[in-house]
Amino acid sequence: MLIRKPEIPSSEITPEATYLNRRQFFGAAAGALAASALPTSLAACTMDEAEAAQRDEPNSYEDITSYNNFYEFGTDKSDPARLASRTLRTRPWTVEIGGLCDRPGRYAFDDLVRPHQKVDRTYRLRCVEAWSMVIPWRGIPLRDVLARARPRPGARFVEFTTLLDPAQMPGQRRSVLDWPYVEGLRMDEAMHPLTLLATGLYGRDLPAQNGAPLRLVVPWKYGFKSIKSIVRIRFTERMPATSWARSAPTEYGFYANVNPAVDHPRWTQARERRIGEWRKRATLPFNGYPEVASLYRGMDLRRNF
Repeated sequence: MLIRKPEIPSSEITPEATYLNRRQFFGAAAGALAASALPTSLAACTMDEAEAAQRDEPNSYEDITSYNNFYEFGTDKSDPARLASRTLRTRPWTVEIGGLCDRPGRYAFDDLVRPHQKVDRTYRLRCVEAWSMVIPWRGIPLRDVLARARPRPGARFVEFTTLLDPAQMPGQRRSVLDWPYVEGLRMDEAMHPLTLLATGLYGRDLPAQNGAPLRLVVPWKYGFKSIKSIVRIRFTERMPATSWARSAPTEYGFYANVNPAVDHPRWTQARERRIGEWRKRATLPFNGYPEVASLYRGMDLRRNF
């Protein structure tokens, strides 16, 4: 399968000087789509909302690295920062790429990352628990890595798997989830230019508690889709059975698009609390990235949550 790799506009890349000066920049989220272009049950962002989102400033490095969901190290938000740097060994690191592709293989981290241009992108992160952050990531577009493997025509999904090693990840000694952690994307979602394999933040290497050395970032989806410490990428014909969807299928769906119109069974998704702020703000459809709406045209996003 020959995959055409479109050029990334310079407007999608955040210069290091920009985020180090705490000036907010968002890729292609500058406008709002017309309501008619959006799927069922998801209204478009207004222009005012889109412009306000662009003015969001990044959270501090301290915020981003001290308040995390990474259940492999515990269920408390402080557990990853307290434990991950003590036990997680991020070098050497390999990623196995396989499944329905013509160039499967096991890649050392540097061999996987080095051939690709690194980009700096500041994205909003919205967690299903109704809190959010703004994070200046550094990484490589996922589509660049996937294209090297030459997915076959039958590959409709991409499955990702986290490291399984209870000695390094003490949270895996508890049956919070069916380990290892597994996530997945539809192929067109994986190939979208906003989808990132993050290797760092704030111009530094990715900290252990944030998913070192390699994590997925899908900014229009709830945070649990952005799987951390990836060791395997696999192309599949069928939708992967993802960890949270297996654990609580009525609460966590495969698509997990940020949708203020569809509440979690235990709390509203219409509003969120940005870490560092006390006043809650309105949640934006697709987390304020309306350019992905065309991926879901015609879908019922209440049913496909």
